[in-house]
Amino acid sequence: MMDLVEIQKLLPHRYPFLLVDRVVELVPGRKLVAYKNVTANEPFFVGHFPGHPVMPGVLVLEALAQACAILAYKSEGMDPSRKVTYLMAIDGAKFRKPIVPGDRLQLEVEVLKHKGPIWKQRGTATVDGKAVAEGEFLATVVDRDAVPAS
Repeated sequence: MMDLVEIQKLLPHRYPFLLVDRVVELVPGRKLVAYKNVTANEPFFVGHFPGHPVMPGVLVLEALAQACAILAYKSEGMDPSRKVTYLMAIDGAKFRKPIVPGDRLQLEVEVLKHKGPIWKQRGTATVDGKAVAEGEFLATVVDRDAVPAS
């Protein structure tokens, strides 16, 4: 449905911080299913942990947040050259099982509430059909030109 090139047209993230490889299902305003292939050459595995590689939980949440942003952009037909999405909060984050090289992380997100620029979404990450992480994500979409330059 969306390959990496299309995803890069929406999200400002790039390697090594782009954590969504493909979108396989999208129902605008409702839900999105995507995945991230977790490979042994991910840069974070060098130090997390030597001899026992585990994907950092915060990056699993980041992958879910990126999937949420894609759903928001595609739901509203937003122009990513004019809009940017900022994560505001993550509630109820839970980690159930470590993610290791070779896993295919499936990212499933759904809209819980959307009002104006604010999006509340629920995300669940699974590997082989088993939940590995979950949380509720609150984000806002703002004009890029309203963002102060650093």
